[in-house]
Amino acid sequence: MEIVSASTRVADRKMKPALYAAAGIEHYWRLELEPAVRLYLEHGAYSDRLVQAGQTTAATEPVPLDIDPAHLVKR
Repeated sequence: MEIVSASTRVADRKMKPALYAAAGIEHYWRLELEPAVRLYLEHGAYSDRLVQAGQTTAATEPVPLDIDPAHLVKR
């Protein structure tokens, strides 16, 4: 899981998913804090699944996880 910041935004969105997928890393999750809290759950070839604040992940892979991304940050 990556937490995106202003200084890593381009790498976290563009470069890392491609490099990780090419390396065979099956799951890549990206937490973005701006402009709103969002969690991208990516698997395999990394097709995005967006989970916004107020929704839950209901993920089963790679581990069961059911969390609202808003609970991952302290406001």
